Amino acid sequence: MLFVNFNSGLIDTFKSKYHEVAEQYKGNDISFLIGDVEASQGAFQYFGLKEDQVPLIIIQTNDGEKYLKPNVEPDHIASWVKDFKDGKAKPFKKSEPIPEVNSEPVKVVVADTLQDMVFNSAKNVLLEFYAPWCGHCKQLAPILDEVAVSFESDADVMIAKIDGTANDIPQGTFDVQGYPTIYFKTASGKISQYEGDRTKEDIIDFIHNNRDKAADQGSRKEEL
Repeated sequence: MLFVNFNSGLIDTFKSKYHEVAEQYKGNDISFLIGDVEASQGAFQYFGLKEDQVPLIIIQTNDGEKYLKPNVEPDHIASWVKDFKDGKAKPFKKSEPIPEVNSEPVKVVVADTLQDMVFNSAKNVLLEFYAPWCGHCKQLAPILDEVAVSFESDADVMIAKIDGTANDIPQGTFDVQGYPTIYFKTASGKISQYEGDRTKEDIIDFIHNNRDKAADQGSRKEEL
């Protein structure tokens, strides 16, 4: 998809170059689409794009991976598409900005911090995937706050949340079909979905019953 300002003086040049590339890759399982920025705000929100990146090209593959070329020039379209076909383009990840302050009991995770805060943290992490418009998420929020406060003195446990509508979620790791969806990752890396009652007591019991204890982590580190 090429997004460009249709009122720009270069629109005819972009269309001409883009058409040439589309002809070149005809029959290669790539569909070439073009959109005006003003008429594409829904797509910009979906992909996590910004208007200062226009003109831009974004490719979404069948398995959901995305590749972005911001501020592209007409003469660079062909070479970048070739880089994508040759496996040289790096995947693009939609992410909210990393919070400058993250001091609330329930920690905020974004796509760009998911690896460090969850997968590489060596902590037991309860992670809620939520949507800002979700009523059930709003009901759960004060309960998760209470759960987080109860574990504040436990350095091995973290309660966290991530906006599933504003951040790309790793496919195959988390199956988020609706909101809220809650997953638990143990300190040793085991991931499971929480499907119990959404009460403070039930969530705390689940964490205690499924977490890796400090002694277990120590022996595991020695084995490694």
